[in-house]
Amino acid sequence: MSKSQPQYLKLKQYIVRHITNGDWPPLGRIPSENELAAEFGIARMTVNRALRELTHAGILTRTQGSGTFVAEPKAESTMFEVRSIRDEILARGCTHSVKVLTLESISARLVVARQFELDSGVMLHHSRLLHLADNKPVQLEDRFVNPICAPDYLSVDFHKETPHQYLMRMAPLQRAEHSIEAEVASVRVASALSIQPGAPLLVLTRRTWSRNHIASYVRLTHPADRYRFVDTFRVGDSSIS
Repeated sequence: MSKSQPQYLKLKQYIVRHITNGDWPPLGRIPSENELAAEFGIARMTVNRALRELTHAGILTRTQGSGTFVAEPKAESTMFEVRSIRDEILARGCTHSVKVLTLESISARLVVARQFELDSGVMLHHSRLLHLADNKPVQLEDRFVNPICAPDYLSVDFHKETPHQYLMRMAPLQRAEHSIEAEVASVRVASALSIQPGAPLLVLTRRTWSRNHIASYVRLTHPADRYRFVDTFRVGDSSIS
């Protein structure tokens, strides 16, 4: 963690990490302002700001005279089925638009290459897209694609067809794996999503397989106050990409 980060932001990250790891369960009481101030050696005013911002974001709840508690999660189950973000936005009666931030062929760093079970330096397609609903950012999509599965990926007009839609056509799904985590926004992510640094995020990471290859690896980042995962799982559904 950068030493230049404000103390309240470090504390917010600490709290979110404990909630995400399951150390502090929903409806459970967290340490008091005095306890946190003593543990971190910071002013109670700094602690108050961190707790106040997390409460405003719906991560915590505060009861006068009782303390501060972990809020109940917005989603009650893990989301297995993932539709195109464009379809989701249109279904809510909003207008979808997209900004293409990055579209390139890259030599993959080890951490990314491992997601494809390949060696460091392998060439992958890479895109970063910002999806908006009525011109308000709702999803930052950071995707890596195996050229073997989608050789023409970099030539797609993503204003007309989302990566999800293209991959559904070009890389028939065999299987997928998902994880959903809570994070806090870095300065870079906050700038892209038009939120404050340290704001809570919901991040879905996903790998998909097609024709016996790992076809794609993607991180879908959402502002927690604008998005929630609510869905059902249907055995045999192949709408994930």
